[in-house]
Amino acid sequence: MNTAQTSSSPRLVEVVKAEGVYLYGPNGEEYMDLVSGFNVSNIGHRHPKVLEAIKSQLDQYLHVTVYGEFVQAPQVQFATELLAELPPNFQSVYLTNSGTEAVEGSMKIAKKYTGRRQIIAAKKAYHGSTQGALSLIGNDAYRKAYAPLLPEIDFIEFNDLDDLTKITEQTAAVILEAIQGEAGVRVPDIAYMQAVRKRCNETGTLLIFDEIQTGFGRTGRLFAFEHFAIVPDILMLAKGIGGGMPLGAFVAAKEVMDVIKDNPMLGHITTFGGHPVSCAAARASLAVIKEEKLVEQVERKSLLFKEKLRHPAIKEIRGLGLMMCLQLDSFDQVYNVSKYCAENGVMIDWYLHCETALRVAPPLTITDLEIEKACNIIIKGLEKYA
Repeated sequence: MNTAQTSSSPRLVEVVKAEGVYLYGPNGEEYMDLVSGFNVSNIGHRHPKVLEAIKSQLDQYLHVTVYGEFVQAPQVQFATELLAELPPNFQSVYLTNSGTEAVEGSMKIAKKYTGRRQIIAAKKAYHGSTQGALSLIGNDAYRKAYAPLLPEIDFIEFNDLDDLTKITEQTAAVILEAIQGEAGVRVPDIAYMQAVRKRCNETGTLLIFDEIQTGFGRTGRLFAFEHFAIVPDILMLAKGIGGGMPLGAFVAAKEVMDVIKDNPMLGHITTFGGHPVSCAAARASLAVIKEEKLVEQVERKSLLFKEKLRHPAIKEIRGLGLMMCLQLDSFDQVYNVSKYCAENGVMIDWYLHCETALRVAPPLTITDLEIEKACNIIIKGLEKYA
């Protein structure tokens, strides 16, 4: 293959079409997608209303200038509609191409707004692969090959109250996933998240939530922070935000976001961030989530998965809503079961920092019948290989 590969053993499944919860191969192969493009396709693949919005925008304009210089209606309209779904402390949206770019921008505004340099992240965290975001990755094996990275980064144990003393008056920001994804779907205690919020308030530290995987209904709330009865200072979004198109965002109070306007001017810029076609798709996707009441269906569908996925090899099912993992004993089990599932029409995967668990994160549009069909195949894989 002429495209760069990120592993020595890629799946190399060719996809010629995607529709709803299904992927299709060149010889008529059909795969139910339980990964959703890694939590991107929350409303399924190629939703008709998203396609309609994309086609309509294609007749208007594509890229016209760098982000922020011209008034582009899809950007303004999407930002307005997004803010309407968020608490009032969020007043300004910066649109990016991806989640890792949202992380980079959030780090910059946090340091400039607070005048501090230290940033704290969590062990086993994943926030992206660019140099700044990689500095926050909570696994040294992924960082050391690219050293030196950003200085003054420290790490705390996720969901550990004792570690919160590391947050001090020298800390610009604490960056946490609302639910740790690549660590194997680790859901924090409500008391822990509230303690983090309290400690940040006490020290004047900005609390930044990475909702790149959890956002837009995946957990049974539009945003996962709603489960914890707290509000972060900066919210980072991507993946499911764009309805299948590349789009990310970081959201903050206007006074926080305004630090990029001067000293220096254009303190954070992007050429293609907030692409008008992506923003048109994002508007349609958000409308679909609301009109089809997808968030309201998540908990019931999650419970159906848990009811059907009963097998001695599954040591634990972790997660919230339709962001779940099936904990097994070994990577061999995970590899063989996922291979069996793919050969029998169900695509599942594992996690960057937790290779002993299977990822289950289907489109929110998945039907009860499709859930039962997928679970039957997973159970047969477990019976054969676990």
